Amino acid sequence: MATPVEFWVDPACPWCWVTARWIVDEVAPQRDLEITWQPISLLFKNDPPADSPYYAAVVSTHKLLRVMESLRAAGASNADIQRWYLYCGTKVHHDGEREFDTAAVTAALEHLGLDTTHAKAFEDEAWDAAIRTGMDVGLALVGNDVGTPIIAFTADDGVKRGIFGPVITRVPSAEQSLQVWDAMQALTTMDGFWELKRTRIEGPSFPARLDV
Repeated sequence: MATPVEFWVDPACPWCWVTARWIVDEVAPQRDLEITWQPISLLFKNDPPADSPYYAAVVSTHKLLRVMESLRAAGASNADIQRWYLYCGTKVHHDGEREFDTAAVTAALEHLGLDTTHAKAFEDEAWDAAIRTGMDVGLALVGNDVGTPIIAFTADDGVKRGIFGPVITRVPSAEQSLQVWDAMQALTTMDGFWELKRTRIEGPSFPARLDV
């Protein structure tokens, strides 16, 4: 039986993208994980000023999260929502597309074989409540002083636990990827553990572009 895991994402975040590719490419197939992709809007979380160079990108990816929540509400499978996130992340981080519009979203949904009517959610603020609800669940598990990635799972004692991270600059080898996953699970379920950290001295190095 697959192990359910929740993963909070914003397509804007490059660190989240590396971690997502780590879990999708290397961990999930070997540990039989069923990933539920949850929203964490960096627009809402960081509240950048409108004159920030960061602002336009997080507004755009926030709207992509609206589409994700529209898909979820319509009963889209975890696999379809994963395809949506991976498509968006590939466009942002490999193709350099930082801003989207309804026409681009419609074309993306059509390309993925998903209902194009969900493109209406892109400009529909009504979906922001679902994003905030999803964010609140993740932040309640890890605290408000983190961003993304957040990963959560139900431990052997039946308690759902979450952790911020792992923050990695590249996807490790297949063997190391599983070691990182197993260590993360062990630390997340250990009473009294809170943090491991060192200063980042390099930026993210993305794995090969997905053929989306």
